[in-house]
Amino acid sequence: MAVKIALAGNPNSGKTTLFNALTGSNQFVGNWPGVTVEKKEGRLKDQKDVMITDLPGIYSLSPYTLEEVVARNYLIHERPEAILNIVDGTNLERNLYLTTQLLELGIPVVVAVNMIDVVNKNGDLIDTQQLAKALGCEVVTISALKQTGIQEAAALAVKLAKQGQALPPAHRFSPKVEKVLDAILSQLPAEIPSEMQRFYAIKLFERDDKITAKMNTVPDVGALIQKAEDELDDDAESIITNERYNYIGSIIHQCYTKKNQSRMSVSDKIDSIVTNRWLALPIFILVMALVYAISMGGWSISIGTLGTDWANDVLFGEWVPGAVDAFLQTMGVGGWLASLIQDGMVAGVGAVLGFVPQMLVLFFLLCILEDIGYMARIAFIMDRIFRRFGLSGKSFIPMLVATGCGVPGIMASRTIEQDRDRKMTIMTTGFIPCGAKMPIIGLFAGALFNNSAWVATSAYFIGVAAVIVSGIILKKFKMFAGDPAPFVMELPAYHIPSASNVLRGTWERGWSFIKRAGTIILLSSIVLWFLQGYGFVDGVFQAVEDNNSSLLALIGNAVSWIFYPLGWIGDMAWKATVATVTGLIAKEEVVNTFGVLYHYSGELSEAGNEIWTLIAADFTALSAYSFMIFNLLCAPCFAAMGAIKREMNNSKWTLGAIGYMCGFAYVIAMIVYQIGGLITGETPFTIFTVIAMVLLAALVYLLIRPYKESRTLEVELKETAKV
Repeated sequence: MAVKIALAGNPNSGKTTLFNALTGSNQFVGNWPGVTVEKKEGRLKDQKDVMITDLPGIYSLSPYTLEEVVARNYLIHERPEAILNIVDGTNLERNLYLTTQLLELGIPVVVAVNMIDVVNKNGDLIDTQQLAKALGCEVVTISALKQTGIQEAAALAVKLAKQGQALPPAHRFSPKVEKVLDAILSQLPAEIPSEMQRFYAIKLFERDDKITAKMNTVPDVGALIQKAEDELDDDAESIITNERYNYIGSIIHQCYTKKNQSRMSVSDKIDSIVTNRWLALPIFILVMALVYAISMGGWSISIGTLGTDWANDVLFGEWVPGAVDAFLQTMGVGGWLASLIQDGMVAGVGAVLGFVPQMLVLFFLLCILEDIGYMARIAFIMDRIFRRFGLSGKSFIPMLVATGCGVPGIMASRTIEQDRDRKMTIMTTGFIPCGAKMPIIGLFAGALFNNSAWVATSAYFIGVAAVIVSGIILKKFKMFAGDPAPFVMELPAYHIPSASNVLRGTWERGWSFIKRAGTIILLSSIVLWFLQGYGFVDGVFQAVEDNNSSLLALIGNAVSWIFYPLGWIGDMAWKATVATVTGLIAKEEVVNTFGVLYHYSGELSEAGNEIWTLIAADFTALSAYSFMIFNLLCAPCFAAMGAIKREMNNSKWTLGAIGYMCGFAYVIAMIVYQIGGLITGETPFTIFTVIAMVLLAALVYLLIRPYKESRTLEVELKETAKV
């Protein structure tokens, strides 16, 4: 039977880094039963009988968030043989709050003080022997990033797990509180195990309904608790919180020595600049502009673009088609089958895979920013901005995740406690350009904007602007009204990025992109090849030379009129419409569709400019930008829609979210094309211009409209409270 060890700790304490180091590739990722919180398990390297469960990052065992409920339920009901508690040594006091609660569960605990290398570098000193004595458990020092001491910590946890006996927690509260706890202990139901009785007594003192509701008998201790609250002049939960911090403070005084209390750390000095009230946002804009310039720009530093040019010109322009053509000739394959393989599968999938170098460079740079600790600062910076528009600062975390993929971005909204804030985050996270949308930007940036890095940068900030505008508008309706949830987040110390963490994160995101190209996109390429290669000519179904006579054109033309106000007109109207519709399968399909359509009658040149020329002939710069905006802001791919359905858990809310995104995208794209065209002289003054102006006026009105619904809700809540 496998030994179960739980990995517990605060967010940003290095828990995930330690989990990856201990388990390597022996990891299993899924969801916890009954809830949509990610579950990570893995077998300890060289010890297949030891299973490590990476619990969600939490600050306490109080049921404030879904993550805390999941972690607590696992520890109480699954009862792992040991807990490996990761503690950030640079923020010992805050992290020990969770430790004191873990020790009350009656499970053997090993406290691993992480980032000891940073502690030592700062000249600080942690007396681990004194800390172990004060806590009543084993304490070791590690550096998960540098992988020092981690095997010893794991071995100690396995040893304690096999011994199977936990020491009683060493910490005690004040005499008045302990007296109440003793009285509660004497009345606990007999079915509660002795090693967990103190945990339950404390939870009863705190009036934790989610714990007491599961007990067969609830002790009548209300009078005792009320007396303690009266004597200490505070509510029961705050009393316990204060008692814990008083105890932790005494520990810190005994075992932690800071070299220079007044000296600012390196992280503090950096933060004084990058989180500065006036400099933070410009620095953030410059950082993101540099990221997109390196990954997708047209400059000498644009490594991603160089890789994509090589992939399009050489790999999928010469090598792969040449190798496939030689193979087909050797096998004697020709006719429609050869066309299917070359023009459908190779051209379609190759049009998407050609953007893999840009994706990998983008993911690599984002992983570096995440690993050094800057992403957490971005969340802090954006919180100050978002709260001005009625959005929770926590809403930006899913949006950061969504830069890689919208699916985990939407799923990350689970950390938001308030239902209305969570739903609004789900409805707006899809506006952020994910990795799958980057090929769309890259294609049009190359075809019509001379590989301008500002096109990619503007796409990102259009997504952020859409989130902000939506937040202002939606917050003024009753269903979303109210103050946003408070933002609480630990800012980790800056450190040199771990090569293994960065490469692992880059590969996981990049491989997800590649897998979709090899599965969904491959199958849809075959369907697209058939639809654009066959049609009715003079009433006869046959292969067509001109894809304007194809089934695909027939379908596209039937619905393309909807997009005329967005500038999708002429021969390209049905192509743009079909590309948008197939983009619902996967956003990479937009480029794939153009690849199939424009590659049907010829191969790419060595420079890979033929498809750009054909697109540039069909689109103007303004209509291309309108197309790009609509596809960036409209409904996400089917996988992301499924994530919305899971997170909303309601069909009406799901349809409402998808409908809102499509409607918002249509309005913005129409305003850009119609009013922009009127300014540049590209479009005449028509009824669509009037409609665009009315929509713009309505948008401005919704932005400046007073928060009537919010005030109405506030009055209703006050009246309800009186009753």
